[in-house]
Amino acid sequence: MNEYEMVLKNISALAEEIIGICAESGLKISAAESCTGGMISAALTSVSGSSAVIELGVCAYSNRIKQELLKVSEDTLRDCTEYSVRCAEEMARGVMRLAGADYGISTSGIAGPSGATECDPVGTVYIGFADSGKSFAARHVFEPQQGAGYSARDFIRAASAEKALEILRKEIVERFRH
Repeated sequence: MNEYEMVLKNISALAEEIIGICAESGLKISAAESCTGGMISAALTSVSGSSAVIELGVCAYSNRIKQELLKVSEDTLRDCTEYSVRCAEEMARGVMRLAGADYGISTSGIAGPSGATECDPVGTVYIGFADSGKSFAARHVFEPQQGAGYSARDFIRAASAEKALEILRKEIVERFRH
């Protein structure tokens, strides 16, 4: 099994675990995805019983949608761009509020092969998280990899979805430890 296949397998396992915990606890999830283009929502909704958990999945690829639907501020998009911690955090809060969900998760970044900047190379992805008590985002850089049957872009998108699901699972589990 190559690394891409391992990432896809892990995405499925994470989605199943998250849906199981949330369904048992009555928790709701929402996702706002840019560079992952719905991969997180697709992984979560592929699990039987996800309809009790998933409130909303938005593929917010354009800045107009980020601003109008998710309420990412014009200042954030102008001063920080869509490739920023601030944008990812605002996306996560915005989708959570829009859905009335317990959790919001978001991704925005550069899957390539174009779009890189001096500060943000291809593979740079910002992942945001929000719940009723906090919100945060972080910058992650995924090394572009490609192989038989998948491109570097495919790998970056999948690795980003995997990382977002890992963050979501960690935060959900943390909630029950306190």
